[in-house]
Amino acid sequence: MLVREASRRTTGMSHFAVQIMGGIALFEGGIAEMQTGEGKTLTAVLPAFLRALPGKGCHIVTVNDYLAKRDAEEMGPIYKALGLTVGCIQTDDPPFQRKIAYAQDITYGTAKEMGFDFLRDRLKKGASAGNRSPKDLFGDGDNEQEALVQRDLNFALVDEADSILIDEARTPLIIGVTMQHDKAALSLYDWSEKATVHLNSNKDFVYDPKKRFAYLTDAGCRTLLMTEKPSELDSVDTERIHKHVEQALTARHAFQLNRDYVIAEDKIVIVDESTGRMMDGRTWQDGLHQAMEAKEEIPITDITGQAARITVQNYFRQYRHLAGMTGTAVQARREFRKTYQMPVTPIPTNKPCIREGFPTKIFGSLEGKQAAIIEEVKRLQEKQCAILIGTPSVTASESLAREMKKQGIESQVLNAKYHEQEADIISNAGEATRVTIATNMAGRGTDILLGDTVRSSGGLHVLATEMHSSTRIDRQLIGRSARQGDPGCYQFFLSLEDELLRCLEPEKLQRIQKRASADKNGQLASSWISFFKKTQRFLEKSHITQRKHLLRAEKHRGDLHKKMGLDPYLELTES
Repeated sequence: MLVREASRRTTGMSHFAVQIMGGIALFEGGIAEMQTGEGKTLTAVLPAFLRALPGKGCHIVTVNDYLAKRDAEEMGPIYKALGLTVGCIQTDDPPFQRKIAYAQDITYGTAKEMGFDFLRDRLKKGASAGNRSPKDLFGDGDNEQEALVQRDLNFALVDEADSILIDEARTPLIIGVTMQHDKAALSLYDWSEKATVHLNSNKDFVYDPKKRFAYLTDAGCRTLLMTEKPSELDSVDTERIHKHVEQALTARHAFQLNRDYVIAEDKIVIVDESTGRMMDGRTWQDGLHQAMEAKEEIPITDITGQAARITVQNYFRQYRHLAGMTGTAVQARREFRKTYQMPVTPIPTNKPCIREGFPTKIFGSLEGKQAAIIEEVKRLQEKQCAILIGTPSVTASESLAREMKKQGIESQVLNAKYHEQEADIISNAGEATRVTIATNMAGRGTDILLGDTVRSSGGLHVLATEMHSSTRIDRQLIGRSARQGDPGCYQFFLSLEDELLRCLEPEKLQRIQKRASADKNGQLASSWISFFKKTQRFLEKSHITQRKHLLRAEKHRGDLHKKMGLDPYLELTES
């Protein structure tokens, strides 16, 4: 009640009973599943206050710098009224500012920044511990730049926990050592890309869509052996050549521009599959990133060796206490419990949810699906509704926007290319007749506020143009509508050319497409929904298995390093 009263006096907001329930679940070290618009930001203040009281530090983790800064500023007056200090980590902050922020009772920041600070501190310890005292390392010495910035990892409260702890679990945070390319390496990347054009699928190489990797066959190796090479490759061994050709094949067949990555200022920027956001500073490893650059004919960046690394999953397992909140956690409750020892507690909504779902429409072709979506948009605009259209990729969002423009429908596009305008686009998405086309990001962390006209005409209508690789991502999109008792509805539009189905063997997918029998409008029977759900479950199980294997491998590696007396997070341990 102390925090609730401090909040009322400083911000004018009082916690609802369900927010207090969420705060209790978070303080006890679990995942609180709270629907969109239920006030997770304010709820986080409750456990943060209690965990910060011992003075050991409390980290509140968000998905981007904007939300970290916004939440720190909006919740800061509450903490200050309670006698606590607040800090915030931003990407461009120098070490001395980071040290000050971490020294506060409560620190807001992103998983990426906090994870990299953890690794940088491990490197400083590894490089300096033998010659310097702990007092110097923690910043009481003369060189403040070399001081460790983080305190012990005491408590972390993770916002959008499913996105960070599950979807990004396998993402490695790597501090690299740049190694410049010689002429032979640059020539190898260029030649490998050109060589892929002359290789035949299923004869010279096999592409596995489940693993997203291409393998050379014996016939392919013989073809490469007979292929003319530049003189710079005379000194390059055959095994290395084969490896880079396989990476070039993977780049060509597994990754698609404006779906898996975008090009910004002549640089490849990876797009997060689960959120649709750009992952600045992240690169593919083992030469794959350079293969992608050769494919797109942009300058080849220097390869990065690993000095220190940790996965997002393993980083958060280092905390003494861990909690998380999200709108979609129940489907992953077994993984949360097994990996992080965190139970999932569904929290009821403050007001009854009156969201309405309409039957899924399935089409044989992408063209037929887009035509049906445009007709539905026109119908909803006549009713003065606000419309949010969810797409799986940058390409899909821009393609649909172009088709709508041909039909005289103006729309706002929110994808990885326009992430800087995210808050502005979402703030206007609740206006009457407004059409917003968004990738998975869909403004997570920001509310779509409805005008009176929209509320009286049925609220926000969510049109999902595909099923995603996880039911949780579908729920995240659906959850944008009908918040806090508002009206709203959703409907799925699917086709046999959807990106979800690219995990299937091309020949198998072609047989399925030929077998499909559509009506005069190109629509298939509703029974086809089971095929999509089966494919989605396959991808979910595949991703769960990959995360399990990664966790097992990391544990084995960590145990091995500890037996040898080495730091498990430093790669250059032999030095």
